[in-house]
Amino acid sequence: QVQLVESGGGLVPAGGSLRLSCVASGRTFSTYRMGWFRQVPGKERDFVAAIRWTDGRTYYADSVKGRFAISRDNTKNTVYLRMNSLNPEDTAVYLCANSEHDTDYVQARTYDYWGQGTQVTVSS
Repeated sequence: QVQLVESGGGLVPAGGSLRLSCVASGRTFSTYRMGWFRQVPGKERDFVAAIRWTDGRTYYADSVKGRFAISRDNTKNTVYLRMNSLNPEDTAVYLCANSEHDTDYVQARTYDYWGQGTQVTVSS
């Protein structure tokens, strides 16, 4: 089992920045990839970004490329999501996810463990 705890969400004006953190504990040695998804009420979870744990290769959704940056600290079992130039369309619950397999990083169903999420609200 892997436990994931997110933090760093909040209310920010349009154009502002936030940095989200996700700390993993438990069976972290099996981690292949960590990802961030976001979800608004009544909709599916959307892929935001992912990072391969071994070599740090990163992947981004087109909607956040150039604005968001995912990074990791292996020594702390922590993944970060730096979000710049936020706009109201970025408002959502942001969830951290852990995958132990080399599968489609965009699909939420391919991740094995999930955090509870942290709310990000961008005001116009």
